[in-house]
Amino acid sequence: MIRVRLPFPSPIYSPPLSPPLVPPSSPSFLSPSHWRLQPTFASCQRPSAEECPTSSALRRRRLRWWRWWRRRRRRSTGSCQGQRADPLGGPPARRGAAPRGSMAMNYNAKDEVDGGPPCAPGSTAKTRRPDNTAFKQQRLPAWQPILTAGTVLPIFFIIGLIFIPIGIGIFVTSNNIREIEIDYTGTEPSSPCNKCLSPDVTPCICTINFTLEKSFEGNVFMYYGLSNFYQNHRRYVKSRDDSQLNGDSSALLNPSKECEPYRRNEDKPIAPCGAIANSMFNDTLELFLIGNDSYPMPITLKKKGIAWWTDKNVKFRNPPGGDKLEERFKGTTKPVNWLKPVYMLDSDADNNGFINEDFIVWMRTAALPTFRKLYRLIERKSDLHPTLPAGRYYLNITYNYPVHYFDGRKRMILSTISWMGGKNPFLGIAYIAVGSISFLLGVVLLVINHKYRNSSNTADITI
Repeated sequence: MIRVRLPFPSPIYSPPLSPPLVPPSSPSFLSPSHWRLQPTFASCQRPSAEECPTSSALRRRRLRWWRWWRRRRRRSTGSCQGQRADPLGGPPARRGAAPRGSMAMNYNAKDEVDGGPPCAPGSTAKTRRPDNTAFKQQRLPAWQPILTAGTVLPIFFIIGLIFIPIGIGIFVTSNNIREIEIDYTGTEPSSPCNKCLSPDVTPCICTINFTLEKSFEGNVFMYYGLSNFYQNHRRYVKSRDDSQLNGDSSALLNPSKECEPYRRNEDKPIAPCGAIANSMFNDTLELFLIGNDSYPMPITLKKKGIAWWTDKNVKFRNPPGGDKLEERFKGTTKPVNWLKPVYMLDSDADNNGFINEDFIVWMRTAALPTFRKLYRLIERKSDLHPTLPAGRYYLNITYNYPVHYFDGRKRMILSTISWMGGKNPFLGIAYIAVGSISFLLGVVLLVINHKYRNSSNTADITI
């Protein structure tokens, strides 16, 4: 008797899972079409219990085979974004519709991402598998040094032999720089500037005599130095208006709020505003050489060329206009602690106002509480004569800048320079120290290597 499969499921018996159970040894086992053509139990519409075995064990076995088939397909195919394919590799089914002739299964989003049938033409594949590149598959070439005594010991000795001579050269060069430092704070009762500590003596002029034991060759730089003065304080550093210093007319009459409390005075905007400009160093230093006839000869101090070129020509500019400088600053007032307004800092028009180089040097704040800033330049006039010959000198000081209120110190420094800059022995000492430590470690490791190599009969040891 031939049974015909009805086009609708029987209310008594539901169709079995597709594909039917096929032995793995079958040559056509991997073909989905072979599964669809198996008529093993498809013709059983109303079977008896003996004819159609529909037990739960058989259903579980078929489900296991179906899952095995899905796993094999996942290894070679990806899933297409936005579509679900037929489990047997057929065309994708409509959303919400179960595949024909198969048991309804729980949908798993991870299965759709990790595996599934091949994507349709023009669709976008989405997979979690990394690209087959050397970087993502960790196949990049790598090199790892093997640190042995034969490779480490020469490195230590080479570093020592290179760093020690360099350090000695830098240290000797630094010591050859001539430098003299004179403290004129005046806190000592015997100091000539002690009288200037009283606020009643204004203006106060004091003179300090000193002697140069050796001549200063080449260009000589005169610095003023301050101690215990914290220019690196955050509020102090921010207390300025760069737009105003760059010649902006609107910022000149309406300074930035960062300049508070030195933004306005007497209901007028302050130019330049801020705490940095208000505390500008204003002592006057003059140097004289005492000759054999005891007649003092003034030393020419150059006040231009002491600021950075970028500061002088880019960051600092006077307000625009063709009138006199005083007219450009009309409507503003001087800082509280200044004796003269900004347009009277110098008689030279190229060194007056915001482009005054003493003012520019002061506005570049120091990083440490003890610092020095360039004040004047003494140029060498003749190669036959030293710039500052050995002899007696005196320093004439117009004492205006008080520092004893915050336990500060003031000093004047005369110094020459070399190819490495000013006097700084730290760099040479650092090179000598690093080279010596490296050489000493090389010797210690050499002794240890020699001892353990002889005792263990090994050619080398690993560090």
